[in-house]
Amino acid sequence: MNDSLSDAEILEMLAQHLITNPVFDALFEGYQFTRHNPMSLAMQSVLDLLQRHHLDKEADSLQAFYASVRLRASGIESAAGKQKIVLELYDKFFRNAFPKLTERLGIVYTPVEVVDFIIHSVEHLLQTEFGQGLGSPGVHILDPFTGTGTFITRLLQSGLIPPGQLAHKYRHEIHANEIVLLAYYIAAINIEAVYHSLAGGDYVPFEGICLADTFQLFEKDDLIDQLLEKNSARRTRQKALDIRVILGNPPYSAGQASANDNNQNVAYPNLDERIRATYAARSTAANKNALYDSYIRAIRWASDRIGGSGVIGFVTNAGWLEANSAAGLRRCLAEEFSSVHVFHLRGNQRTQGEQSRKEGGKIFGSGSRAPIAISFFVKNPDYAERGRIHFHDIGDYLSRDEKLARIAELGSIAGLSEANAWRELTPDEHGDWLKQRNDGFADFISMGDKRDSKSIILFDNYSSGVKTQRDAWCYNASRAQVGTNLGQMIDFYNGEVERIGQATAGLSKSAMDAQVESLINNDPTRVSWSDNLKQGLLLNRRLDLDESCLTHSLYRPFTKQWLYYDRRLNERVYQMPRIFPDSAAENRVIYLSGSGNSGRDFSVLITDRIPDLNLQHSGGQGFPLYLYDVAAAAPASGAHTADLFSAETADSAPAGRQRRHAITDAGLAHFQAAY
Repeated sequence: MNDSLSDAEILEMLAQHLITNPVFDALFEGYQFTRHNPMSLAMQSVLDLLQRHHLDKEADSLQAFYASVRLRASGIESAAGKQKIVLELYDKFFRNAFPKLTERLGIVYTPVEVVDFIIHSVEHLLQTEFGQGLGSPGVHILDPFTGTGTFITRLLQSGLIPPGQLAHKYRHEIHANEIVLLAYYIAAINIEAVYHSLAGGDYVPFEGICLADTFQLFEKDDLIDQLLEKNSARRTRQKALDIRVILGNPPYSAGQASANDNNQNVAYPNLDERIRATYAARSTAANKNALYDSYIRAIRWASDRIGGSGVIGFVTNAGWLEANSAAGLRRCLAEEFSSVHVFHLRGNQRTQGEQSRKEGGKIFGSGSRAPIAISFFVKNPDYAERGRIHFHDIGDYLSRDEKLARIAELGSIAGLSEANAWRELTPDEHGDWLKQRNDGFADFISMGDKRDSKSIILFDNYSSGVKTQRDAWCYNASRAQVGTNLGQMIDFYNGEVERIGQATAGLSKSAMDAQVESLINNDPTRVSWSDNLKQGLLLNRRLDLDESCLTHSLYRPFTKQWLYYDRRLNERVYQMPRIFPDSAAENRVIYLSGSGNSGRDFSVLITDRIPDLNLQHSGGQGFPLYLYDVAAAAPASGAHTADLFSAETADSAPAGRQRRHAITDAGLAHFQAAY
């Protein structure tokens, strides 16, 4: 199914099946799910082989839980009532039992108002653009990240599929994928139960659902296993279809927050290469990592999947609308699609103060602090024009309930059209849609530019602040406590070097790389792992505490901390060693907030201490008064400190390095000419 699945994750899948099967039997008695679903049959065949090890004894402690579910389910006949129980159970059970999976896949549940709005909007676009509807023969519909099946169940209940078309549509033209086994089970049961309540008659399994990693499907062909043959057949059949409609809620996840989580997102070489060749190639941002967030991967994948004709309806993080790194994405969307409709729901709770109040409630509650947008992308080959962009902002100060009520009141984007609420956007040459930049800034001299060596710049070098990747160990208000904390971590790390060195003795470097993740102790109270520290471990590199590395830093605005300043234990020091080569070095640094801080006001500080990377919100850049170069020989005694506005730039510094002003000659001449 996916090369990245570990043995532990496969065991988790078996556990999910073992624990939840009795729940489904209690809730959906008579639906024969476990006797028809290919994944359920495959899982059960494995567990039947393991029964000789008395697995039933392992589940004894769950009998009271099963009894409570049966009691709750008794007397509930409606599909909606059963769905409610299953979703509550799934939400509470899943988030507690499998928190890493929830975090990695960005699992959040879509409010039904949003689901209905997307379904009816797609219907409206199909009718107006193609003269067809969701119920039309030949219109294949796919929810590639189906979760618990809400989009498909609401589609069946929407009334948009004529009763005469319902059976054919259900059996042949509605499709869904889900990678999480438990969610896949619930989605299949939900969809089957809703269809049965509408169509009546005998139980009909939903054969359009696949246990699949949607992104992985087109990376390479399946390896057909006897146990999963039927599921693989479904996947192969789906891949050959001409999909016209893709709708759903893609996962939101840019990557793990900490290497201790051992929970990095899966790589998809073919899909990521498509992003590099399109979105990244058309972006001028230096850091393009955000373009590999799961929801942006979903947009790239969906655009390729529908080919030259179709409709995509997604609810996603809205960061792509304004982010500098997403300029290439916006350029490509305007070129690939005949029209784009964006309904901005706001809710960015990474803002503060009045701006945060304006952003209003979070559509997904605690599931996401990001701004949210419902977006529709249409490819109509009959339209020569490309990139008609329609935008509507839901407005300021609205609570979550008020936003959902507004969405329900509109019903679809047809409601926005009738209210004449769309604002047509014309992208500028930089790929900006909103808050378009003033080109007058291009007339100013750059503070610094590391990509164009010929441009006139003011500062010869600049740098982000120190990124330790282990702030809890490397920073403290107490100098002694930094030493104590790091001493304990270093002792633990050195112990891991010895233990893992013995465990991997005789293995090649590649074999050690493959095993290190499963061997290291990820206890966050003992160590904060990062890529560099893991590489040091693989190289059998021991660490020692060096008291001379302790120095003052500016950790947050007006908040000095002691820092252990050493590239062996700081993940990234960037150009800081040329600005603050050691604790004795004198300097002043103008520190700006990072260019990617959407929703935050621009801010600037000056500091004479080593700045942290996140001194100003998230990321930032520091422009120094001085730069320190390694000197060929110690400078002559009595050398004076040159004035900033004189032509002389040589400067005095301790033996072994030479200090000079960071202002360039061309930058100085530029301002001398002006003033």
